[in-house]
Amino acid sequence: MGHREDLLEGAKRCLLEKGFVRTTARDIVKESGTNLASIGYHYGSKDALLGQAYIALVEDSSDQFDGGGELATAPGSLERFHEVWGNVIASMGEPGSIWHLGIELVAMGDKLPAVRDLVAKAQREGGRGVIPMFMGGEEPPADDPAVDTLGKLYMTLMSGLITQYMLDPETAPTADELTEGVRQLMAAADRTSQA
Repeated sequence: MGHREDLLEGAKRCLLEKGFVRTTARDIVKESGTNLASIGYHYGSKDALLGQAYIALVEDSSDQFDGGGELATAPGSLERFHEVWGNVIASMGEPGSIWHLGIELVAMGDKLPAVRDLVAKAQREGGRGVIPMFMGGEEPPADDPAVDTLGKLYMTLMSGLITQYMLDPETAPTADELTEGVRQLMAAADRTSQA
């Protein structure tokens, strides 16, 4: 690996160990075996590097959501909805879960504006990336309206779930509860449309 990749991997390890606010440029350099000048050269700033490292951690973890591409249920079905959310929830309880970092970023974002802005821009792309997990097929094009409807819906559910889980895993929604809630919404919508 070159310095760019070494820095990214070092920053990922620092984030998991120390979080955003407590990670210094020197921590990243020590963890990556590089030098301070490399951060500016390759990423522009420590915060830009931390933002990229967080996005990479989230992308790495998304393989768990769809079982490494091995979902057993029909795309677009309530069973698929249940399966994906079950996988997401399982990832939250694993040692070294990255989800506490999202909460830190929301709570401390004013102290990390460059990181917050970078991650905020990546939210829409994240929504685009999760659509196929639930609906099957390929990622929609960036200009597809589903990115701003389905993608944002899934990201909103994800953010709420992460928040509830980090506050209290025992009372956070389960995949069964989320699926039953959607089932009830669908039933109510059917009754309304038939009236």
